[in-house]
Amino acid sequence: MKMVIDVECDIPTREAVQRDLEAVAPEDTKGMVNYLNLFGPKWAAEVGMTMEEFERGKKTFGLAKLWKMVKEKILEKAMTDDQFVKMLDEAGVKYACIGTGSFASNEHTVGLAQKYKDKFIPWFRMSVREGMDGVRKLEYAVKEMGFRGFVVSPFREKIYVNDKKYYPFYAKCVELGLPIRSHTSMNYATDRSMDLGRPVYLDEVACDFPELTIIAGLGGWPWVPELIGLARRHQNIYIDLAAHRPKYIKNPGSGFEMLLQFGNTVLQDRILFASSWMNLSIPMKQIIQETEELCRNEEVKKKWMYGNAARLLKIET
Repeated sequence: MKMVIDVECDIPTREAVQRDLEAVAPEDTKGMVNYLNLFGPKWAAEVGMTMEEFERGKKTFGLAKLWKMVKEKILEKAMTDDQFVKMLDEAGVKYACIGTGSFASNEHTVGLAQKYKDKFIPWFRMSVREGMDGVRKLEYAVKEMGFRGFVVSPFREKIYVNDKKYYPFYAKCVELGLPIRSHTSMNYATDRSMDLGRPVYLDEVACDFPELTIIAGLGGWPWVPELIGLARRHQNIYIDLAAHRPKYIKNPGSGFEMLLQFGNTVLQDRILFASSWMNLSIPMKQIIQETEELCRNEEVKKKWMYGNAARLLKIET
């Protein structure tokens, strides 16, 4: 039987799907709407619409009305809590970190974790613009609500990961023994810099907080060699490959060649499985299989899929 820990498991419940879809609503004139331009056809395909139908619908109804139609269809496919857990069990996912990639509310995230204590590991998300009030909220969330990680999203906040606004939060995470996970890749929002998630900005953080456990999410693309250099330099940096289809990662010219080389050798103890399965719009089982095919041998596979995350999250094996 497979043993998998997923460090970015999307939540397919109605509440979570609604918030995710609203995050890229076409009524929003800011840069996030570009995600709809790029991924709208894929989401439309999920409800049985071809690329031609999607493009024709944009011209006929306008993007706002078309997106509302697609959104209603996607929401119809939302899962119940029990269906979500059953899907994970059938795929061999022993534990799933939730709240790391979804726009789901903290309340919904921790509610699921409290309901299924042996399945979900909740991660806390909030704006660092709240300053010390936010730091106190983070501490309360960990000590009183059971959150076990802190999500850092430079591109959503429009604040680089080494900005000093984050530092009180990092210090509190060290004090609480809490890992952070940062969006470490380019973004497609056209109202902000594409390099908000560039790996190099984590260097200063790792230097200033050597006791802070850092997960660099999304593999650092298109700056993959830079992230590999950071992970070689800092023992407290881990890497996951969320939001990238595994079978394409191994193709020549993907940009991930160095990660596969080092991830199967000297960095094999710091690569983590992260499905981002709803983002990729393919079944969890398929993502797991494709990721396992990136591993050079069984020992590496066990580390990537379970062992490394279990050690980081202090899960007894």
